[in-house]
Amino acid sequence: MKNVIYNLEDVFTTTGVPTVTYVQPKEYTSLLVALRTKGKGVVVEGPSGIGKTTAVFRVIDELGVSDRCIKLSARKTSDKDKIKEIAQGNFSGIALIDDFHRLDPALQKNISDVMKYLADEMDEDRKIVVVGINRVGDTLVHFSPDLNNRISTIHFETNSDEKVQELIELGEKALNIKFDDTKDLISNCFGSFHIAQLMCHMSCIKNDVVNTCEKLKKLHFSYPVVSGGIFDEFGRSFFEIARVFATGPRLRREGRAPYLHILKWLSESDKWSVSLTSEIQKHPEQKAGVIQIIEKKFLADFLEKNLDVGNYIHYDDTSKILSAEDPKFMFYLKSINWNNFAKDIGYIQLVETPKYDFALSFAGSNRDLAEKIFYRLQAHEIAVFYDKNEQADILGQDVEEYLFPIYNSEAAFVVPLLSNDYPTRVWTRIESQAYKKRYGEKAIIPIWYSDVPETMFDESKKYGGMTFNAGNDLDKEVDIIVNCLIEKIKIYRNE
Repeated sequence: MKNVIYNLEDVFTTTGVPTVTYVQPKEYTSLLVALRTKGKGVVVEGPSGIGKTTAVFRVIDELGVSDRCIKLSARKTSDKDKIKEIAQGNFSGIALIDDFHRLDPALQKNISDVMKYLADEMDEDRKIVVVGINRVGDTLVHFSPDLNNRISTIHFETNSDEKVQELIELGEKALNIKFDDTKDLISNCFGSFHIAQLMCHMSCIKNDVVNTCEKLKKLHFSYPVVSGGIFDEFGRSFFEIARVFATGPRLRREGRAPYLHILKWLSESDKWSVSLTSEIQKHPEQKAGVIQIIEKKFLADFLEKNLDVGNYIHYDDTSKILSAEDPKFMFYLKSINWNNFAKDIGYIQLVETPKYDFALSFAGSNRDLAEKIFYRLQAHEIAVFYDKNEQADILGQDVEEYLFPIYNSEAAFVVPLLSNDYPTRVWTRIESQAYKKRYGEKAIIPIWYSDVPETMFDESKKYGGMTFNAGNDLDKEVDIIVNCLIEKIKIYRNE
């Protein structure tokens, strides 16, 4: 029997419902029983992008009732009239309403009333199924408190590591490939099957796999490379959405940036939604600014007026829950360097202190200068990445993957010591690749050795740096360099 040849896009899908790599969520059996039970409505709730709607479609197909099911979405304007008819009880069979949380409260209440009526009547021919974000069931019960025992609520959690691994293995089998290490892939897809699909898809492309391989092919998965590519791709769509939300109705450069902090809290959530009431308790320093935009309805009004942003961020003013509506957008938020982002959109005050103030990049033969700079700066309580100081952390790790984010984003400034040996060393080439785009961010402070040829490092000469005179007293030269770096970080902190 001839082996099936699959195209990459049919295995690791970036749009639509997967077939080859479909994995049943752990809630599948509970969902099947709930949908099969006559007379009770069903609420399916949980984070976006984890397969809730796909699972409902699968169960409906399995039960053989697709022909009796009307599938509607609150996102579609064309479906609104049909949803209003359902809210009046005018339907037959199964009414599936996706994105229920997007309906206006009055319509939600009417639907809750119909669900209660159907349950009381033990109607065996009609059923309402609503699908929405976390706590959408709480919203229904808020409208009709006695509805709680008349509906089945299936709460989807983010998918487990084992489920994501199952998805990956199905794709590996179909394409006849094997990823060398899936630990970073699994931990950074945040429980989303969709993000796992995207990362596997891009990794295959990076490894020139476009369909089933004739012989088993081992693939290297580099999370920094794959996530960087996805982040850049998503940035074209999501930067403006994030910027508009983070600045709120009006950018106040000197203000406390409440919308920016809320967006950052959302990015740190494991469940892709946050209770702003709870977050305020965790971040009392931001309470005054955030509670004002909540209590005065500024946040709710802002999202209502900015429909483009509202397609990706949902806020329930009743429960004070803020949720991400798109797993790709959530991945983008989780990948943002918040210090750089805050400055890019115009804020003076940084969201948080970067992991390092300076990261030193140098050839091993120039360690004498690097080490003296490190210790002098450290004495001034300035955070510096110096490889020798973190040797224990680096042991056993993929050094390239360990270093990449440090030079790419985790240090406020990169300080390369540009000697004759600098271009000849493997690690300095890797480090320079990681930080080269940051010249345009004014984040590179080059230090040129005085004995390098005039045309060497010509590209760096466009930016302000310092010269290290190798023939002079080392300690005096270090003092000059360190004093300048200290002044630079003072200016940086006060910008």
